[in-house]
Amino acid sequence: MTDDDGPLSETAGPDDDVPVPGGPSGRVVLAEVVSTELSATECSVMVSSRASGAVVAFAGVVRDHDDGRGVTALHYEAHPSAGDVMAEVAEQIAARHPEVTIAVQHRVGDLDVGDLALACAVASAHRAAAFVACSDLVDLVKERVPIWKRQEFTDGTDEWVASLG
Repeated sequence: MTDDDGPLSETAGPDDDVPVPGGPSGRVVLAEVVSTELSATECSVMVSSRASGAVVAFAGVVRDHDDGRGVTALHYEAHPSAGDVMAEVAEQIAARHPEVTIAVQHRVGDLDVGDLALACAVASAHRAAAFVACSDLVDLVKERVPIWKRQEFTDGTDEWVASLG
């Protein structure tokens, strides 16, 4: 969607409920655990508005190594409460950073090297707030959301790793 002022998200408009610095809390537009492909770009579009002077996105990508061992794939499993915990985490970050808008997703299931496991974006009027809130969000997701991964290695072995801090 565009207008005379440039690109906008499909939800952006003159009557946006845009967080105001000093307001009660930030806004969460998306917080979920899904089994489909993720896009940090889509998260960025969701949080963008006319009030956004900065949008910081994070893409957690499956890499091909861990502790010196070759990784071929990951499998993520979530506790049934993971979606609710993800929403709580996002709301906690929004309350801590009232000037931001947040979108965050974690993928479960089988992922290949290069796939996104975590995608999020944080928008704010100023870059410093967006960077700090995005970093806090990623840290708290990894610390609190009950999702576990099984790594498959090039030597044919595998291991389960808890993602909880």
